[in-house]
Amino acid sequence: MIPAITLSNVSKVYANGTIALQDLNLTIGEGQFVSLLGPSGCGKSTVLRIMAGLGKMNVGNLYWAGDRTRQRLAFVFQEAALMPWATVEDNVRLPLKLAGLPKREAIKAVAEAIRMVDLQGFEHSYPRELSGGMKMRVSIARALVTKPEMLLMDEPFGALDEMTRSKLNSDLLNLWQEKQWTVVFVTHNIYEAVYLSNRVVVMAARPGRVIADVAIDAAYPRTEEFRTSPLYNEYCRQISYALAQTVNTGSGYDHH
Repeated sequence: MIPAITLSNVSKVYANGTIALQDLNLTIGEGQFVSLLGPSGCGKSTVLRIMAGLGKMNVGNLYWAGDRTRQRLAFVFQEAALMPWATVEDNVRLPLKLAGLPKREAIKAVAEAIRMVDLQGFEHSYPRELSGGMKMRVSIARALVTKPEMLLMDEPFGALDEMTRSKLNSDLLNLWQEKQWTVVFVTHNIYEAVYLSNRVVVMAARPGRVIADVAIDAAYPRTEEFRTSPLYNEYCRQISYALAQTVNTGSGYDHH
């Protein structure tokens, strides 16, 4: 494994005294799809924010591979957070506009990002005209338009119904295989984590730390057959067990 990013002995304490992370060590390999899984309040989102430079750690170090910086990174948030007055096309173009790229030069990249998330024909639609799943696709396209090498995703599908989530999971995996990004994906959902990932990193709450790092040794592309296979169920059981070691029943993660 060639490391893309390494967090070493990272601790984070909020101003109110809450210990969000304590002595967390985590290496994400280049091209891996890694899910961070754990109960609410275990610091999953804090880890992503530190990687993205959106939050600071109190103690510890963050190392990038080679001379790379955060410029190659894109972040997909829990909420689609689209500008309601802007079309799909304009929402997707926003990062390029902020970077000062002229509209003419941005057109091709925007069209490509919209194609990647399968929203051709909706370029001139407004967010109010889209379903929840389509809004999330726009949000993903907006992240992809900058041509990142690393994608940080903070529970992007958490609010969607099972069918929509399942379809977006499959589409995301197809894109990941095609583009060979490094993906760090935060979720509460055991089944989603196992379906998507090479590795599932299980975190314990208060203080946030890694308690299990499970390699999901199943071939890609992953299909519906994988979701119903004994291997898949065995991984789900294993991760469920790791979570149960630190979580009292009913305190913040779902089984679905």
